[in-house]
Amino acid sequence: MSEASNAFLVVYFSRSGRTRRIAEMLASELGADVEPICERNSGGAQGRKRGYVRSLLDAWFERPADLLPALHDVSRYDVVVVASAVWASHASAPAVTWLKEHGGRIPRLALFCCVRRRGHKQALKQMMHAAGKPAVACCVVTDRDVRTRVDGVKRQAFARKIRHQLPDRFEKEGTM
Repeated sequence: MSEASNAFLVVYFSRSGRTRRIAEMLASELGADVEPICERNSGGAQGRKRGYVRSLLDAWFERPADLLPALHDVSRYDVVVVASAVWASHASAPAVTWLKEHGGRIPRLALFCCVRRRGHKQALKQMMHAAGKPAVACCVVTDRDVRTRVDGVKRQAFARKIRHQLPDRFEKEGTM
C-alpha cells in the first residue's frame, strides 16, 4: 500500500446488504480500503428469518459475536469508519465486538449506521463506548433517506467531514 492509500479504512457489518452498499460507496468516494466484519459461524442463516432473530437478540442482550480475524491493521490508517445497522436501538453485535477488539488501536474513529426510523443515538453511543473513544464524525441513514434518495447527499457530506480530519495531508497531495 502507498502512504496515500493508508488514509482511510471502512469496516462494516451488514446482514441485509444495505449497510454494505452504503459502506462500499463511501469507501469508493474516500479512496478507502474496505473490509466486511464476518462472523465465524454465520452459516446459511445469513438471509433467513432465524438469522435475523438471532442477530436482533445478540444486539439486544449485547452478546459478543464470534468473528473471523480482521484483514487490515487498523493502526496503519488515519481514520477508520465503522458501519452497522441498528436493531432495537442497538448496534449489531458483530460491529460492537469488532470495536471492542480493535477500537484501542484506531487513531481516529468515524461511525455511520443504517436505521429504520430511530434508535441511532443509543447505537452510536454504544459503538463509541465499545471503541473507548469518541467519533470525529457520525452519519445516520434512515429508510426514508434511501426512499427519498437523500442517502447519497448524507454520505457525501459525511465523506467531506472525514476528509477534513486530515487537511494538511490532502493539501500537500493536492487532492482537496
